[in-house]
Amino acid sequence: PPTLPPGAPAPSSGKLPPEALRRLGERVFGVYLHVPYCRVRCGYCDFNTYAVSTAEVSGGVEEYAALVLRELDLAHRVLGPDVPPVSTVFVGGGTPTMLPGTDLVAMLDGVRSRWGLAPGAEVTTEANPDTVTPPLAHTLASGGFTRVSLGMQSAVPSVLATLDRTHDPAGVARAVAAVRDAGLQVSLDLIYGTPGETLDDWRRSLEEAISLDPDHISAYALTVEPGTKLAVRVARGELPMPQDDDEADKYELADELLAAAGFQWYEISNWARSTEAQCRHNLGYWRDGDWWAAGPGAHSHVDGVRWWNVKHPTAYRDKVLAGHSPAAAREILTPTQRFDERVLLGVRLAEGISLDQVGDPDPAVVAGLIADGLIDPATALRHKRIRLTRRGRLLADTVVGQLTSRSETG
Repeated sequence: PPTLPPGAPAPSSGKLPPEALRRLGERVFGVYLHVPYCRVRCGYCDFNTYAVSTAEVSGGVEEYAALVLRELDLAHRVLGPDVPPVSTVFVGGGTPTMLPGTDLVAMLDGVRSRWGLAPGAEVTTEANPDTVTPPLAHTLASGGFTRVSLGMQSAVPSVLATLDRTHDPAGVARAVAAVRDAGLQVSLDLIYGTPGETLDDWRRSLEEAISLDPDHISAYALTVEPGTKLAVRVARGELPMPQDDDEADKYELADELLAAAGFQWYEISNWARSTEAQCRHNLGYWRDGDWWAAGPGAHSHVDGVRWWNVKHPTAYRDKVLAGHSPAAAREILTPTQRFDERVLLGVRLAEGISLDQVGDPDPAVVAGLIADGLIDPATALRHKRIRLTRRGRLLADTVVGQLTSRSETG
């Protein structure tokens, strides 16, 4: 986003409140590594990314892995000896594969040497299809990565052009083949609702993605974020604003085609071939886990304490090289905030959330959600859990609003 959220000052030492560390060994622990570099900045993207061709980040790519390792040193000091072996590592961006594969492996080795990896740990990197080669894939596999998440977005050239994507559809198949040949799992990311995309275009993208036989598919509705190039084009009338009804139709089509192909939804925007193929790193977020996130603009969380790093790579570099925490600010979540987030995230999962985790809501609220077709009646009545129907997934914010109203009234 254009600006970081407000928060309280974060100590330059990175020190966390003792109560945040007290239960550190009781929950799974993940590590997120943010790589902010891209070949070009896509017009719809509001992530903290920078085109490597710009003067303000030139030269930063070469030293980036070393900077991340220095932040991991700080993390190791701050968290102390009670950190369990890391269950998941996720390298995101940006385009992490703008870095050499050896640098990505070096960052993973940094995680491994400081905390160790749990048996069967999931280790993922995101990648743009046009950056993946067979040598890169084999470097990642031999270095301990288990999964590559490819930003396919669409199989339709005109849609890719509107999104400012640099790859062509044929490049996705080549990238999938390279990743598969290296023995890694494949996830594909798709976007629907791009201005000018028809329902047939979206069907084509889904069918092409399914034909590549990935382990996992994510499908996200396009959001026009303030401050992006896409937002400017929409404001000028060059492109139409995505329509809710169109995106709802496309979500329903995705769910139908993916289910027919053997994919099971496990989170509103995510489908997997099997339980083993689900993204365990993201599940850690949705289940209120702990994670340290390294890199410019990265957001971390440990037992109710959330903090975020300075955004710009140069500011990040200066703080890290000075031996200071790169955190810009932090917040300690209140019980009400934690309740609201637990409901917000838990409701999104196919497993749902138990009624006692929702504070035993008014039976009239649950009855109303059932009557409106938003939650599964059998799961609610027999198993005392809130589980969204397909219609409920489309109106998840409404469900969350009904369930969290109790936290606002006491």
